[in-house]
Amino acid sequence: MLVQQEGLDAPAVSVIPPRDKTTVPPLSFAQERLWFLDQLEPGSSAYNMPLALRLTGHLNVTALERSIGEILSRHEVLRTTFVTEDEQPIQRSTSVATFTLQRVDLGQLSEEQREAEAQRLASEEASHPFDLVMGPLLRAVLVRLKPEEHVLLLTMHHIVSDGWSMGILYRELSVLYDAFSKGNSSPLPELPIQYADFAVWQRNSLKGEVLEKQVSFWKDHLQHISTLELPTDHPRPPVQTFHGATHTVQFPQTVTEALQVLSRKEGVTLFMTLLAAFQSLLHRYTGQEDIVVGTPIANRNRAELEALIGFFVNTLVMRTDTSGDPAFREL
Repeated sequence: MLVQQEGLDAPAVSVIPPRDKTTVPPLSFAQERLWFLDQLEPGSSAYNMPLALRLTGHLNVTALERSIGEILSRHEVLRTTFVTEDEQPIQRSTSVATFTLQRVDLGQLSEEQREAEAQRLASEEASHPFDLVMGPLLRAVLVRLKPEEHVLLLTMHHIVSDGWSMGILYRELSVLYDAFSKGNSSPLPELPIQYADFAVWQRNSLKGEVLEKQVSFWKDHLQHISTLELPTDHPRPPVQTFHGATHTVQFPQTVTEALQVLSRKEGVTLFMTLLAAFQSLLHRYTGQEDIVVGTPIANRNRAELEALIGFFVNTLVMRTDTSGDPAFREL
């Protein structure tokens, strides 16, 4: 954790200005984290962000291809690679070029074989590592199952994207495809700044005394931090594998409503109530009093950042002292 919320407490600036195009843009603090991890474990796919879209009905492949190309043109960060110059990582963007959509036709296979092969291709694409130096850091593959059924595989590296960005990508793709399919031009407004402009602004805002103050805060806040000793059913592997899974649990509506009522009564958000419940559960399982939980934040506190694809998300450390047997409402 470098700085508190990576720039949220920086000196106020009315608008993030476009950078001087003659200067080489640095990496943002968030990007430098992932760049460093890539140096430690080159060839890892742990920070791939895959998206698979099943498309049914007549597909205008030309319009789809043009739509993805327009998104690449709009968002400079998707045309960016990361190289080292004078022993420092920098961003290097390429000029806009004609985008060619990779296509795979599975129409000759049986339905069962098509689905199995499509799943294999999706898994293969999601796990194929990116080269941060060579790029590109967005890949697109169109898998044709039947004349009116396709799967679009979109994969980005986390260093140029985040969860919010995936929503932007999906929305812009929908809007552009609709426009281009009808023979219209792009209806999307021009972006006021690019991600590299944000990186330059962030570096200029967070330095010297401002940066030292925030680093000092987190060093003090995380001093003597405790590692949770959870009673897992299997020992941790000697080398981290990232072989995990997601398990989804859906609460009944009555439970959700009761939690919302409790949150309003206590004057907190639903997130705060659920976080307290999670920390209570960890305390119960571990018996430890120092409970530390990491949680992501969007980190888009400025209007000019809301429509940008890029890596803005940050992780905050929520540390809770459960000593003295506090009541749940105190947590």
